[in-house]
Amino acid sequence: MSAATLDRIDLLLLAELQRNGRLTNTDLAERVHLSPSACLRRVQRLERDGVIAGYRADVSAERLGLGLQAFVRVQLKHHDSAAVAGFADLVNGWDEVIACHALTGDMDYLLQIAVRDLEHFSGFLLDRLLNQPAVDDVNSSFVLRTVKANRGMPLLR
Repeated sequence: MSAATLDRIDLLLLAELQRNGRLTNTDLAERVHLSPSACLRRVQRLERDGVIAGYRADVSAERLGLGLQAFVRVQLKHHDSAAVAGFADLVNGWDEVIACHALTGDMDYLLQIAVRDLEHFSGFLLDRLLNQPAVDDVNSSFVLRTVKANRGMPLLR
C-alpha cells in the first residue's frame, strides 16, 4: 500500500485530531482555518483513504489497576506458516498483550504486556506463554518508567 498524498492542511487536521480526537468539526475547522463543510469533507476523505484508521480513548493503565508493564521477546521453535499463524491467533486472544510486533534479529516477536502485578505477570508467563509448544524462548524486561508514550504518528513532510 502506498503512502497517501497529504497537503499542509491534511497534516494540520491530523495533528489536531491526534492531540484531541473529540474535537467537534466546528472547533477543528476553526483551528485549521477551514469552513466546517470543507473540514468535514477532508476528514471524511482521510477516513475513507485509511489515513485515519479509527478513534479511541487513551485509557490509564494505572487507573485500571494495571500497575506492571513488561516487554517480552519471544523466539518460536518453528517458523513455518502454521506455527506463525497459530502464535498470532494465541496472542490476539490474550488480553494482557496490548501490542505484538514481528521482529528481525535473534527474537521473533516483541510483546507489550500490561498486568496488575508480578503475580499476574508470572501466571501469564508460566501458564500461558511458556505452555505453548511453539514457544522456544522468552526474555522479559519490566518497565520502570515511561519516558515517552505513544502520542501519535510523526507528521513529517
